Amino acid sequence: MSDTNQRISQIVQGNDVVLFMKGTPLFPQCGFSSRAVAILDHCGVAYDSVDVLQDMEIRQGIKSFSDWPTIPQLYVKGEFVGGSDIMMEMYEAGELQALLQEKAVAKAS
Repeated sequence: MSDTNQRISQIVQGNDVVLFMKGTPLFPQCGFSSRAVAILDHCGVAYDSVDVLQDMEIRQGIKSFSDWPTIPQLYVKGEFVGGSDIMMEMYEAGELQALLQEKAVAKAS
């Protein structure tokens, strides 16, 4: 396992919910990342984020780690969920909220 994959794995395993995104939740740097943050905020869960613009190794590495070509990427309890389009579809169907509840993710404080 490469150092980058190992770093990504530690981030994914070390956080219940983590969003790899462009920018930060307070200052998203693309519309897709902004939508992903809004969805998580509407769900009211605690989550961590990784700004891929700050680390080119993570930015490229996350794409091969998940075998998913785009950013943002959401992980819940170590499991890849998808990008902003999948998050939106799941949210609108109530599936994302159900997944977060099923996985007993902590609420935002």
